Formats: sequence, C-alpha cells, structure tokens
Amino acid sequence: MRAGTGRRAAGTGPTATARRIIRLNYGFQLLFNLLWWMPVFYAYQKEAGLSDGQIFGIQSIYYVAFCLFEIPTGLIADRIGTRNCLLAGAVVMTAANLAPVVSASYTGFLVHFLAIAAGRSLTSGAASAYLYDGLRAERCDEHYMRAEGTARALGLVAKVVCWPLVGPLMAVAHPAPYVLSAASAAGSLACAVALPRLAGTGGGTGRAGAGSGGGAFLRDAGAALRCVASSPWLALLMVQGVAVFTLSRICQVNLFQPILLDHGIAEASHGSVMAAMTVAEAVASARPQWLSRRLSPVAWVSVLSLALAGSLAAMTLGGPWAVVALLCLFAAATGFAYPVQRKLVNDAVPADAPRATLLSVESIVDRAVCALAAIAVGAYLAAGRLDALLWHSALATAVLLGVLQLLLRGGAVRRERAGRGVRPAGPEGTPAGAAGPPGTARSRARRPL
Repeated sequence: MRAGTGRRAAGTGPTATARRIIRLNYGFQLLFNLLWWMPVFYAYQKEAGLSDGQIFGIQSIYYVAFCLFEIPTGLIADRIGTRNCLLAGAVVMTAANLAPVVSASYTGFLVHFLAIAAGRSLTSGAASAYLYDGLRAERCDEHYMRAEGTARALGLVAKVVCWPLVGPLMAVAHPAPYVLSAASAAGSLACAVALPRLAGTGGGTGRAGAGSGGGAFLRDAGAALRCVASSPWLALLMVQGVAVFTLSRICQVNLFQPILLDHGIAEASHGSVMAAMTVAEAVASARPQWLSRRLSPVAWVSVLSLALAGSLAAMTLGGPWAVVALLCLFAAATGFAYPVQRKLVNDAVPADAPRATLLSVESIVDRAVCALAAIAVGAYLAAGRLDALLWHSALATAVLLGVLQLLLRGGAVRRERAGRGVRPAGPEGTPAGAAGPPGTARSRARRPL
C-alpha cells in the first residue's frame, strides 16, 4: 500500500486509502460484533433446559478459553498478517453462531461459546493493530482514536436498532437470533476481504523475512514478553485497562438482568434499559475529544474507572429510576474510556514490536480476570448477596487504581519515559510522539525504543 509522503500538516483530513480503511473497519467492527442473540441468550439457554450452574459455567469456560486462544492467535496475526487474521476470525464467528441452531443443548452452547472465543481472539488484537498500522502508514495516525471510538459507537447504535426486533423475529423463527448473527458475521468477512493489504510488519502480509515455523512463533512470543518486561510504562497501561474491561463486561452482560430484577424492574422493560445504555455508550465512544485536556489520558482512564466503580456501589442505594440512570452513566463512562485506553496502549508499543501479539497479551489479562469474576458472580448471586458483590467490586477497583497510580509515579516509569524524551509534565501525560490529549489532531513522529 502506498505510504504518505512527508509529514502531513496538522488538522488535514485522511487520505483516500485511509478513508477506505476507516470505512471498512467501521463495517467489520459493526457486523462482527452484532450478536443478535445477546439480549436473549440466558432465556434461550434456560428454555433449552440448561441450569444456572451450566449457563454460568459455560461463561467461565468461555473466558478461560479466550485467554488460551489469545496466546497463539496474537502470534498468528503477527506471522500471517492482521488482515488475514481478520478473515479467519470472521469465518470462525460465522460458524460459531450456527452451532446452537444445529444443536440447542449444553454441548451445542459450549461449542458455540468456545468457537466465539476463538473467533474473537483472532480479531481482538488484529483489528486494532490493522487500523493503527494502516493509518500510520498513511501518516494519518492522528485519526486513530476517533476512528476507533466511532467504530465502537456505530456498532452500539446498530444494536439499539436491531435488538428490539429479536422478540418478534423469534416468534416467527425461534433460532432467528443465531441465524442473523451468522449472517452478520458473514458480512464482516466481506468487509475483511475488501480491506487493502498493508506492506510491512503487522500490516496484513505477515512479518517478512523473520523466518517461519515454530521457531518464528517462539521468537515473536519472546519479543512480546521482553517488550512488556522491559517497559513498566506499557505493562502498567495494560493493567489499567483491566478495571475498565472487567467492570464493563461483568456489569453489562452478567449483572445487567440481576440488578434490574433486584430493583423490581420487569423483564419487559429490560430491552428499553439496554437500549438507553447502548445509546449513552455510543455517544461517548464517538466523542472522546469531549474530555478535558486538563487531565492526561492516563488520568482520564483512572477517573473513568472510578466512575464505573462508584456507579456500581451507588446502585445498592437508589430506587429503580436511579438504577437506570446509574447504568446509563456507567455505559457512558465505558464509552469514553475505551478509545482513550486503546490509543494509550497502541502508542506505547514500539514500532518494531509484534503489535498484535502484545495487544493479545492485554486481552489475556482482561479475560483471565473476567473468568475469575464470573465464578465470583455466580457464588455471590447463589448466596443472594448482590449488594455485597457491587460494593466489593467497587472497593477492589479503587484499591487497584490506587496501587497503579503509585507505580506510575515510581522511579522506574519516570526513568523509562525520560529516556524516551517524554516531557515530565504537561497535558499529554504520554510518551513523546505518542498519545496526546483526547481530541488533538497533530502529526506525531514515532519514538525509537
């Protein structure tokens, strides 16, 4: 793919190739993540005869499987190219969504979620790496954060439009949510096919000249681990994302219905509440530049994580309307945090490092914590201790963020960032040539490691 010549002027629009990458990324992310079955999968499995223990057990297995799949799939993405990995992920996701149609049983749903874990792990790091490298090759990397956030927002808007149709469609054909999810995944495959091939490392053709076979995979894995071990800054940024991902996933998927039912909100209203939350998250995801520049991006992620924790704790005190408002606030904080966190981690990855593998390492940590959290959620709910679960989650998040802030201000991180030419203070709060404050549109030279 043609790279842009020279440095692009601040505030200029993306090139034609960059616009194509952004548009196709929007389509891929929207269709790949459009799971029509999400609002009804719990009830669908109950109707199929699964118990609560089996349903939450499958969820825990899903998170563990995701962790295990992330290890080879990140290496595969850096070896065969991120574009090819997106193609493979879309194929697997299409087949995964058809598994419950073929067999609506415990085995069928277990295979379904294991395949979902495989498909999502193939794309979790590759999608972000492809977008980042594609825009950087066009000297349009200042558009990355907004493109990432808008892609997430469009996907959320699609869910708002499509999810209310699930009930009527199921009345016509009971397996419709899974068939439509498979059709959407097939659409994402078409978008991946249309993505341009990128030259160079991680772009879509693989790491040229780096060898092949098991030795090459081991070298990539070793390079990724050495990169994390040698960079306290990168490691701590990855850990920072754990609080956001774990809280948002557990609340919006596992605890959403139990929280509403506990406050006397009938199931008939759950779709409307989910739609309101999705709109709040979509608006925030598309507008990370609304965040003030008085705080650094790192500080903003921590503040937003505390907002998530505070919202959970406050749900134990309010009535039904207050809970709905807090859930919308929770969703908006998640929407703001996601693109900022993704850009922070991407900017901290050295230019010559296996990017997709490193992003998979972050996902491994996220999903490992989610697997443990899912087990804890089941135990708390079985004991009727929902309020205690919300308070303990909030306190654990606050403690984690407090420790993280102390480490970020530690000598090792300061020395590393000073050695890379990072300003010791200022609005960015990120490595030089990396992430500026949300909403900035400056061209940035990549820093050497």
